[in-house]
Amino acid sequence: MRRSGILALVIITQCAVSSAQQYERPNFVIVLVDDLRWDGLGATRHAFVDTPNVNQLAREGIVFQNAFVTTPLCSPSRASFLTGRYARSHGVINNGLRESLYDVPTFPQLLEQSGYRTAFIGKWHMGSDDTPWPGFTRWISFAGQGRYRREELNIDGRLVPTRGHLTDVLNEYAVEFVREATQAPEPFLLYLSHKAVHEPFRPPSRHVDLYADERVPCSPGCDDSLNGKKALTRFVPDTIAPGAGRTVPSEKQIRDQMTLLVSVDEGLGDVVRALREMGVLDRTLIVFTSDNGFFHGEHGLGDKRWPYEESIRIPFILRYPPLVSSSTPNDALVLNVDLAPTVLELGGVARPPHVDGESLVALLLGESTDWRTSFLTEYFYEVPFPRIPAWESVRTERFKFIRYPRLGDEFDELYDLQFDPYELLNQISNTEYSAEAEQLEALLSDLENQLQ
Repeated sequence: MRRSGILALVIITQCAVSSAQQYERPNFVIVLVDDLRWDGLGATRHAFVDTPNVNQLAREGIVFQNAFVTTPLCSPSRASFLTGRYARSHGVINNGLRESLYDVPTFPQLLEQSGYRTAFIGKWHMGSDDTPWPGFTRWISFAGQGRYRREELNIDGRLVPTRGHLTDVLNEYAVEFVREATQAPEPFLLYLSHKAVHEPFRPPSRHVDLYADERVPCSPGCDDSLNGKKALTRFVPDTIAPGAGRTVPSEKQIRDQMTLLVSVDEGLGDVVRALREMGVLDRTLIVFTSDNGFFHGEHGLGDKRWPYEESIRIPFILRYPPLVSSSTPNDALVLNVDLAPTVLELGGVARPPHVDGESLVALLLGESTDWRTSFLTEYFYEVPFPRIPAWESVRTERFKFIRYPRLGDEFDELYDLQFDPYELLNQISNTEYSAEAEQLEALLSDLENQLQ
């Protein structure tokens, strides 16, 4: 890895390394943010958020304009990033499970077995257990959601108290790993998984007033009358968690959430500088993304978990000069389950069976002529959130159809995103959309059957 120059690009079939010319395997840096909506960056035209390092990544790489998670909830989404599988396949269907993942190979495990030096730094959050997970040469994590201040880290099985803001601490460990790993002969994977920008929204003291005077923008979705959203407006007794899933964040909370992103961006800049100084920047694939979106009052909602765009759509930025020219735009429908097969293909590792995602390599090379035009998203009922029913949805390039299996057909929703991008008008009862509704319902069933 200390040799100068990029020898070539790894071209691999889904099951084994092809006979095509092989190139040096890249390093990987994956930066995963928590609860960051797709439009919460300077690179995605947020009204006041300043993220210069993410913006630079976007200018030198590719911004996937239509990237989504398959389940808009922290643990299921994180497991999908790691395995390339839907939640129904890897088994982590809510935020309280960890054991379900034991028998499912993750891409870091496969990379480590193939000779990569791997590090997980940050929020694991599949269950509350912080013990090291197989597949990581270096493990730095914490229990459950973690705390922004005075957090105790599990470092390779040893508990270590910390000082300072958690985001800064994780960033420092990430830079340290990069500098150590680049001095070894093997390629490396850094998986930097932040607690930020998850609630409670407590930014570092140096940033606390940064956006204090900014007015928080909100799309037309904030003026949704909720007509046609029967699942959202149905009566649910507040017997378990009053108001769960319907608490709209205040403007101050939103400003604080966005302020948390500043230290994440600073850390990304530090990692990129370390890669450049060590001479491996252009031999490293960098991905910046989020585990799900977040409502800022659209449809009267906060948090995530619902099938609307603010919840399922995420930022997804990739920089890797051998594959991506500067500022390459892309409108393809990309999913979190696509990360694992992409990394494995470039890393020269055979794709395991039962992976639901698709490698982005052919798409990036312009060689994919049959990329997906639709995808399934789903959410599994959680007892602490009784207002939010289980749902399944199919989204195409133009339409979204939503079904609530436990509630009945009268709760179905259909949106024409071409004319109604903020999902204000449920067209399910509009006879002009009868054919589309029938086709989408059939497509949803087909996509579910493909995942059996």
